[in-house]
Amino acid sequence: MVAANHVVDDVERVPGVAEVLSPESDVLENYLLVGSDSRDAGDPNTGEGASAGGQRSDSIMVLRVDRSNGSAALLSIPRDLYVTVYGHDSPSRINAAFSESPAVLVQTVQTALGIPVHHYVEVDFVGFKDLVEALGGIELCFEHPTRDTNTGLNITTPGCHVLDGVQALAYARSRHYEELFDDVWHEDPRSDFGRTARQRDFVNRCLQSAFAQVEQQPYRSGELAAAIVSAIRLDAELDPVKAAGSLRQAVGGGLASYTIPVADAAVEGNAVLVLIDSSGPVMAWFRGEGPPPT
Repeated sequence: MVAANHVVDDVERVPGVAEVLSPESDVLENYLLVGSDSRDAGDPNTGEGASAGGQRSDSIMVLRVDRSNGSAALLSIPRDLYVTVYGHDSPSRINAAFSESPAVLVQTVQTALGIPVHHYVEVDFVGFKDLVEALGGIELCFEHPTRDTNTGLNITTPGCHVLDGVQALAYARSRHYEELFDDVWHEDPRSDFGRTARQRDFVNRCLQSAFAQVEQQPYRSGELAAAIVSAIRLDAELDPVKAAGSLRQAVGGGLASYTIPVADAAVEGNAVLVLIDSSGPVMAWFRGEGPPPT
């Protein structure tokens, strides 16, 4: 534990975010989790090319921890959700908020969606590769042979496989996820919804594995903490050790998983997603204003 405490002192902090976080709540504690897609020079391990602009989000999620019983739920926010970005008059995709700054994304989630954000955690998926390696790999199960020729994901046989860091990263980033059945490769028709579902599962499994290994092998806590620190950036107010304790209890009970109900729409010829009425119960739950959605 001493080693872990020493390592987390080196965690990188995100400037400007702590000042815009929501006040503490007696009902819930929300963590805004952002998977950053920093491919300035491309990544030869995943077959991804360089990004045309600055940093962008690969995934946006809210982790809700219930203060009454410590249970947790994970909500995916589609990158193409059409909202009014904080500080702007006209709506755009929520991903544009993160391109402007993490603080603007936090404020957009709070104002456009009404979801309070108490902590900010930014995950670099390339850094997550090192965490997977430190864990000795992550086990994932596949019903069919699976591939993504863009990221390099290549699972040749059905069943459960322990993925190394490179293949786990290719899985988490997959946008063109294909399965082989009936002698034909079929691309996941859920598109970004399928990718975010896989990312929720991936993050959940990584957390489960990390906490299980620390419990079984406490001497590894420093090593795992170092791998985690290399993959994350936090708001200036978040205590990593305290947060890890809360997350360990939450993850131990299993994560309920949700996606915001949305509908396809077109704005000036561009495909976007918009909230629909059935999103109400899910949004209320993550705002701390209603019961768990059925």
